[in-house]
Amino acid sequence: MADRTAPNCHLRLEWVYGYRGHQCRNNLYYTAAKEIVYFVAGVGVVYNTREHKQKFYLGHNDDIISLALHPERVLVATGQVGKEPYICVWDSYTVQTVSILKDVHTHGIACLAFDLEGQCLVSVGLDSKNTICVWDWRRGKVLAVAPGHTDRIFDISWDLYQPSKLVSCGVKHIKFWSLCGNALTPKRGVFGKTGDLQTILCLACAKDEITYSGALNGDIYVWKGINLLRTIQGAHGSGIFSMNACEEGFATGGRDGCVRLWDLNFKPITVIDLRETDQGYKGLSVRSVCWRGDHILVGTQDSEIFEVVVHDRNKPFLIMQGHCEGELWALAVHPTKPLAMTGSDDRSVRIWSLIDHALIARCNMEEPIRCAAVSTDGIHLALGMKDGSFTVLRVRDMTEVVHIKDRKEAIHELKYSPDGAHLAVGSNENSVDIYGVVQRYKKVGECMGSNSFITHMDWSTDSKYLQTNDGSGRRLFYRMPSGKEVTNREELKLVQWASWTCVLGPEVNGIWPKYSDINDINSVDGNFSNQVLVTADDYGLVKLFRYPCIKKGAKFRKYLGHSAHITNARWSHDYQWVITIGGADHSVFQWKFVPERKSKEALHIAPQETLADSNSEESDSDQSDVPEMDSEIEQETQLTYRRQVYKEDLPQLKEQCKVKHRATAMKKRERAPASGIKLHFIHGYRGYDCRSNLFYTQTGEIVYHVAAVGVVYNGQQNTQRFYMGHDDDILCLAIHPLKDFVATGQVGRDSSVHVWDTETLKPISVLKGSHQLGVCALDFSADGRRLVSIGLDDNHTIVLWDWRKGETLSAMRGSKDKIFVVKINPYLPDKLITAGVKHMKFWHKAGGGLIGRKGNMGKTETMMCAVYGWSEEMVFSGTCTGDICIWRDMFLMKTVKAHDGPVFSMHALEKGFVTGGKDGIVALWDDTFERCLKTYAIKRAVLAPGSKGLLLEDNPSIRAISLGHGHILVGTKNGEILEVDKSGPITLLVQGHMEGEVWGLASHPHLPLCATVSDDKTLRIWDLSPSHCMLAVRKLRKGGRCCCFSPDGKALAVGLNDGSFIIVNADTLEDLVSFHHRKDAISDIRFSPGAGKYLAVASADSFVDIYNVMSSKRVGVCKGCLSYITHLDWDKRGKLLQVNTAAKEQFFFEAPRGKRQTIPASEVEKIDWCTWTCVLGPSAEGTWPVISEVTEVTAACLSNDRQVLATGDDLGYVKLFRYPAKGKYAKFKRYVAHSTHVTNVRWTHNDSLLVTVGGGDTCLMIWAHELEGLREFKQCDSEESDIESEDDGGYDSDVTRENEISYTIKALSANMRVMTGVKPHLQLKEPSVDERQGVVR
Repeated sequence: MADRTAPNCHLRLEWVYGYRGHQCRNNLYYTAAKEIVYFVAGVGVVYNTREHKQKFYLGHNDDIISLALHPERVLVATGQVGKEPYICVWDSYTVQTVSILKDVHTHGIACLAFDLEGQCLVSVGLDSKNTICVWDWRRGKVLAVAPGHTDRIFDISWDLYQPSKLVSCGVKHIKFWSLCGNALTPKRGVFGKTGDLQTILCLACAKDEITYSGALNGDIYVWKGINLLRTIQGAHGSGIFSMNACEEGFATGGRDGCVRLWDLNFKPITVIDLRETDQGYKGLSVRSVCWRGDHILVGTQDSEIFEVVVHDRNKPFLIMQGHCEGELWALAVHPTKPLAMTGSDDRSVRIWSLIDHALIARCNMEEPIRCAAVSTDGIHLALGMKDGSFTVLRVRDMTEVVHIKDRKEAIHELKYSPDGAHLAVGSNENSVDIYGVVQRYKKVGECMGSNSFITHMDWSTDSKYLQTNDGSGRRLFYRMPSGKEVTNREELKLVQWASWTCVLGPEVNGIWPKYSDINDINSVDGNFSNQVLVTADDYGLVKLFRYPCIKKGAKFRKYLGHSAHITNARWSHDYQWVITIGGADHSVFQWKFVPERKSKEALHIAPQETLADSNSEESDSDQSDVPEMDSEIEQETQLTYRRQVYKEDLPQLKEQCKVKHRATAMKKRERAPASGIKLHFIHGYRGYDCRSNLFYTQTGEIVYHVAAVGVVYNGQQNTQRFYMGHDDDILCLAIHPLKDFVATGQVGRDSSVHVWDTETLKPISVLKGSHQLGVCALDFSADGRRLVSIGLDDNHTIVLWDWRKGETLSAMRGSKDKIFVVKINPYLPDKLITAGVKHMKFWHKAGGGLIGRKGNMGKTETMMCAVYGWSEEMVFSGTCTGDICIWRDMFLMKTVKAHDGPVFSMHALEKGFVTGGKDGIVALWDDTFERCLKTYAIKRAVLAPGSKGLLLEDNPSIRAISLGHGHILVGTKNGEILEVDKSGPITLLVQGHMEGEVWGLASHPHLPLCATVSDDKTLRIWDLSPSHCMLAVRKLRKGGRCCCFSPDGKALAVGLNDGSFIIVNADTLEDLVSFHHRKDAISDIRFSPGAGKYLAVASADSFVDIYNVMSSKRVGVCKGCLSYITHLDWDKRGKLLQVNTAAKEQFFFEAPRGKRQTIPASEVEKIDWCTWTCVLGPSAEGTWPVISEVTEVTAACLSNDRQVLATGDDLGYVKLFRYPAKGKYAKFKRYVAHSTHVTNVRWTHNDSLLVTVGGGDTCLMIWAHELEGLREFKQCDSEESDIESEDDGGYDSDVTRENEISYTIKALSANMRVMTGVKPHLQLKEPSVDERQGVVR
């Protein structure tokens, strides 16, 4: 009974013939030991040319496609393809693994690069976003991840002269990245007029921000910063695939077969044309170059490696060869000599010496070769072709003996009989033909029993029988040479087989897994003398079994190395070696056979899987008897901050839309305007749903946030400076203990925290990837090294950061309910507290997690604020009922009544505390909360004369308190920031609208003033001159959505949400008249030009009423609109009205009667409009973005000089277009400061300022208009527009191919990852009360 254990002998990889040149670039280098490192199939190879020895790194389990060399040139990083591909960093000297990096990429790893110190490694994935990841590779930690580009990336490199800067390039783009904290931010390279927009294939960085890159057309593009400086035309005849920088300069290699050397300033030194050398050939294409000293390594598309010595550059040495691209199926071994013959779809047949590890002969055939056999005397070599023919060559000089074509389908197997008299040829036409060798290969017989293609054959030792296997899994026997089928199995009992290469039969039952019936074993070869069997399969495994191996599921030894399917395996004539060949990797592996017991077990390195323990958390709300919640807190816990479209989604959406709009992109697009705008001042402070977000900086300025902007306000000069790094609502702000840095957290799908400097307004660190939806609370540790953040996801995740490194120290689920505040213990930075809805928890760091325990207090109240006291175990928290809870080490000691209504803010002093509450009172306490030392009530009566505005009401709800510079700083729910002097007087510094959307905006016809009206039921007049203050405010019965000054500026008309409107005196804001004719909100209101005789009033119930202002009568109604009116404009004469509706209709009505007119588009342009605030029509067509299904242009305004059209949209962008913006997708300049939709934009009377209001962010922003000559370039100056023109140099065939390659992955990768869900632009919008809100929360 045969043994079922694995055999005791084993195989050791001895040599790999080939080099992977196809679909890979820059993958060949000299190590520090002057060895050559490269890869082939799934093996990293270190080749010592002097000793002609190879070492192998076998840590991968699929094709390697990228390689990078560490700057010290000992360590190597390699990346593979696969469903879950990983990166191995290994030592080229010991070929042992140093680090494995996994779990970030899918599909494969396309490029790798080490930075100058070798501390960081960057990788680029093959997924649809071409994800870029930066690793601290020694610790296996991810430092940053970002989507790379919508198209393939071909090369990435660190800027070796500027820290934390990278450059990536690929299909029609180049991007310059900066790494800050754990965020990677790109800037696209600007090709401008200097060169065509090209696919860039490779790059190298030089000093002074210079980057050299190789383009598809053979030019070198030279970049300075992000701009194209110059091009070096015709550096190569076609695509430049590789660029390598060294001490002496740069080497480039191209598809034209040339290698060029350049000095450090990229002046040409010399050209080496490999096609012209002895070993060269037509079509040679260089994929990789490496220049060190006087040696140059060159890797080619056809798997050769050349070594060129610079001073003797006409004689390159060919140091490695392999088969070219195409499947490799044919393998035969010489019967008496250590030779192996291979033939491939590249049409070449090659003879390899197994002793010298070298190619000794090669011959090119007419057809792809699929199988090979050597005659018993070793004189003839027969080759079966893909077209059904076979050829016989003489081995010694490769000359042809015969060429016979009897079949049309491929020949898959042929074998000479042991007596050398016959050749059996098996084809895909289900038959085996028998030819007589001595009769010059005349056909003497035919075997016809199979009903499927022939896969394997073996002769008997006496040459009288032949056995075959076919594709349907049948094993048949024939008498030779007639080819008659043997049906009586008795006569076969004594037959001995000369070779065993069949996969079917009792002797090889055991090679099949127990329950498998699939034909995934491609080749078998029996070694009778040692009783072993080698098999090769579709999974890239070489296995050794005992022979015979009768029982299914026998044990075996397995060897990795080939990546995908292995097509053939054969023992050498003396059984010293096994030769295996790979189909897709077209490489030839030579394994040394080590017979039993001579060897220690060969080690197989496989990436270790680590199992993380998931830990569950006890339920959070044990209490059901919840006290009533305060209305304000109730409101706040309802806010989700979800967006329908996040700015992070825009690139994907643009891609989807681009495809639809390719046709229009061909047309010339209107260029962007010359002038720009710069944010000058913001009226607003986010107090309605944020707390403790207002501080003094080191220099006595005040830092806070509103919309997507961090504001640093200087009270002495009444000026503001802005941090503009965020792109959506900021929800929280914390200040560093040294008061010079600030951390802010924003809303976003992958929301980020920015730590920035209040002096330079530059980001010091950006932390991403740990929070979904948004970040709602932050706190620095007392030493300033750590930062803790709380997310808005369902678990309110708590993350503790080492913020300078951008690294998460620990993370844990916080609570199901909302957390309002987090504080790190000032004495023990490993401890922290969180407080929120029915929640007070005490945490301590435990490794990469946090362990939290509930505060011990009967029933947990909702906590709004918390601080640590004078020792490490004392904690004070403010509740929603006005109490202060005093804790010692998670036990509640006592409570003190402090305010009526919730305590929203609390601040610890050296000796005592200060608190602020909903009751509008600021209270100072001693250090035990025993007695209240002083209270300040926030009232209009105590407002100091220097105030920059007016208090809306007495005792506003206090949301933030901070102390410093002898003052108490107070932020209110109504959006006011006040400075309370210890002696009593209060100064108002900044204010904005309260909660509720702001839509109404009007600029004064001849003074620097503007008016706003909001859903917060106030009408306000603002001074736009340097005093920047609110001049007047009036409370209204209802919220309003529009307002307009009369042409003389004396009256102001305001449209309200209940369908009424009022006209008030512009100075006193007292009523002049009021009307109420409509039920729905008034959406726009306009005085006619000139004397302002008529007033047009548009309502949401789709009518425009025209009133005579003098007689206060309605004189006309414009009917016929299908949806609510969104915009109105008068012509200069006051006779014609232009109307836009929500159904995207554009109508014209004659005033004052309101008769509808149809005016052809060509005429509309000739009409002289008094104002242009409409968003439809040919002159505004270019303002609509590519993704207009998702986002609406909500507002527009044409400057008074009729040059620049400003627009606001649902994504919070303010854009400037050149007027008229004709044709689709005009180019623009774009600015981010508002967070959600911009509801209105207006130029001031002299175009010096642009005023914008935000819907959800309630703020009024004032932008200075900077004319062309005066502008310095600012970082958020503008963003290139959305579609690149398509006439930018087509793809080269190679690149097209490479771009479309989806690297196939081994057997099991049927589906990558099932994506579910609905694409953003197909999702149904939740209908809102007012459809015009577009993208709202």
